[in-house]
Amino acid sequence: MPAPRPSPDAYNPHRWAALVVTMAATVMDLVDGTVLQVALPSLRGELHASSTQLEWTMAGYTLAFAAGMITSSRLGDRYGRLKVFQGGLAAFVVTSLLTGLATGPAMLVVTRIAQGASASLMVPQVLSMLRVEFPPEEQQKAATVYGLTFSIGGVGAPLLGGVLLNADLFGWGWRPIFFVNVPVGVAAFIGTVLLCRDSRSEHATGIDVPGMLLATTGLLALLYPLVEGRTLGWPWWAFAMMAACPLTLWLFVRYERAAVARRGGALIDPAMLRERSVVGGLTVAVLFFAGAAYPVVLTVHLQSTVGFSPLHTAVTLVPAAVGVGLFSPFATRLRRLGRPLAMTGCLVLATGMGLTTATVVHYGRDLHSWQLIPGLLVGGLGMSMASGVLIATVLAKTPGRHVGSAAGLVNTALQIGAASGVALIGTVYFGLLDGGHPPVRSAAVGLLVVTGLYLLAAPMTLILPAGRLHFTATRPQRPSPREASDAGSGDPAPGPAA
Repeated sequence: MPAPRPSPDAYNPHRWAALVVTMAATVMDLVDGTVLQVALPSLRGELHASSTQLEWTMAGYTLAFAAGMITSSRLGDRYGRLKVFQGGLAAFVVTSLLTGLATGPAMLVVTRIAQGASASLMVPQVLSMLRVEFPPEEQQKAATVYGLTFSIGGVGAPLLGGVLLNADLFGWGWRPIFFVNVPVGVAAFIGTVLLCRDSRSEHATGIDVPGMLLATTGLLALLYPLVEGRTLGWPWWAFAMMAACPLTLWLFVRYERAAVARRGGALIDPAMLRERSVVGGLTVAVLFFAGAAYPVVLTVHLQSTVGFSPLHTAVTLVPAAVGVGLFSPFATRLRRLGRPLAMTGCLVLATGMGLTTATVVHYGRDLHSWQLIPGLLVGGLGMSMASGVLIATVLAKTPGRHVGSAAGLVNTALQIGAASGVALIGTVYFGLLDGGHPPVRSAAVGLLVVTGLYLLAAPMTLILPAGRLHFTATRPQRPSPREASDAGSGDPAPGPAA
């Protein structure tokens, strides 16, 4: 006989206020992950940062975030989700302050990497806390608020950066884009103390430190030579490191398989990598979100070549976010189409980037914001069509025992794709620019690389499982005895499947 459902009193009575507080902290990560793109020319001028150092300020943050996400959810399950969240939030505030105080490009890169590591502790706890603090019938609504926050943040982050850079508060230039995190973070920390409740899992497994080190080493073996190789003249060790990347990741899979065999809490279950939905989702996600690094080219080109201000640049990029918002309501309904929608989205994005490239070439230094609207708007539509369906495909097509781990792995792949995109696109664009090629031509080639990534991602969607996506009913389900036990100890009762 199934256990009785937990009473409403078992959930946090201040759960909606607590969600606002935790989302405020999450938005800080979103802002810092994107706002720096608008500030790149300012950093290059004030700190005399090289193009390679500019790439590391973005790729280093994203790589540290991706590597930390692999284990941070497990840390929350084991030691307390609120405690880990608060630790990450406190570290994020401190590293934001240090980033704003950076006296040179080397300090900026180091503090940005520390920021990414801090964010990786903080951000993954939000969904776990959401499931703990909300009853099943409210979880879908809370998850919708979570998703909308990211959409709003995607529009607001570049605009906030443009406003702060344009205002030049106290003559501090780019520094306020990081200083603003300090009061917001302190207020959010106080809010978590007053409104949030801690929880952990009685069934949490150990922390797979060797697995994490192997995975991180494999990623660094690819990204480090990709970013540094151009500056150093592509030495032999750069190619040796990139060749070692597949070997390191193969060793990682072998180690994880052994960890599963001895029931030692593996970082991932290698059986997931035999699931077509997971393999397809990871492959397309890396390519797809690598292309999302195109603002690296546009922001530098618009400010350094065309002469836009930071605020003007930020406003110019808004049509891409508008395109995402326009199609989002339809994307939610059409995501059941699965693979066809993902392929269409990639092709639409490639079309949008192609239009943007043609516009940059045609108008040259006489480029105006309105001329970029068609390409960016179409690109935003494509982004909305494909991005959500990737994770939805994983959730709908992966066997239930792997869904949570597979979704987390795809989210990590998104970050890896973003870091790889910054490294690849930045290497091509800055390599041409620093090599004396005309700025317009350099920007056009960089954007053509973006277009090529989306054209490559389109046929790769064929790896995804075919057929429509079928999701379970949204009515609340009664917990099993084991799940009820978990809910009583801080784990949530099972909510509706997404």
